[in-house]
Amino acid sequence: MPAYQFTRLPRTVLNVAGDDRKTFLQGLISNDVAKIAPGQALWAAFLTPQGKFLWDLFLTEQGDTVLIDVDAATAEAFRKKLSLYKLRSKVTITTTDLAVFAVFGGDGALPEGVAADTRLPAMGGRLYASQPPADMAEAPLAAWDAWRFAQGVPDGARDLIVDKSLLLENGFDELGGVDFNKGCYMGQELTARTKYRGLVRKRLLPVSFDGAAPEAGTPVLAGEAEAGEMRSGGDGAGLAMIRLEHLRADTPLTCGGKVLAVTVPAWAVLPEGE
Repeated sequence: MPAYQFTRLPRTVLNVAGDDRKTFLQGLISNDVAKIAPGQALWAAFLTPQGKFLWDLFLTEQGDTVLIDVDAATAEAFRKKLSLYKLRSKVTITTTDLAVFAVFGGDGALPEGVAADTRLPAMGGRLYASQPPADMAEAPLAAWDAWRFAQGVPDGARDLIVDKSLLLENGFDELGGVDFNKGCYMGQELTARTKYRGLVRKRLLPVSFDGAAPEAGTPVLAGEAEAGEMRSGGDGAGLAMIRLEHLRADTPLTCGGKVLAVTVPAWAVLPEGE
């Protein structure tokens, strides 16, 4: 059976401790903190009050604390944002020296100590450690990207636009990154309205093409009509935001002069007729 491999991700791990840690987080993130557990990396998002994407997060429980892994480039901004909401809550928020390793590509049970990625079994898990695992081969970030492209899974601000993107256009519903039965959280109103009024008109989907990926932000065209936008990509594959009206049309989709082949992942639920 295929062996698991690992890639170090450009993420930072924060430690949220204190008696009020779960109550504090419950009112801020898109998922239900009651699902946070040892051995699982729960996916969630932190939104603007208007329901627009700011950060994607993975949360796991370690003893009496919650670990949160977040984009390294903006981790300090996220820590400061969380601290603004502490008020009188019994909570401490600190930055750890733990690294984040994506563990993927294997078959069977995850290695010991790896927290399962709750989005899809195929996404493997995440290891939070000071040193890389000694019993797995290291793979470049491009290999991990190729793996997630094949699953149709986004990677935070590389695929979602800060202060603009909506969760349900990016698979957060089907991939379990948002809970519609929990109490109020920041950005909940727009997220719920998008779901219950059927307002999703475009989706982030896997695309393939010949050669190098078009630059992120390059328009996807159906003839002369704009049909979407390229997001992250690598050699021969990537993710693009596609307007659903163009998904089943006869007009070929192109991006940066390349013809795109679009795939709808088995887990994705699109509106009827799309």
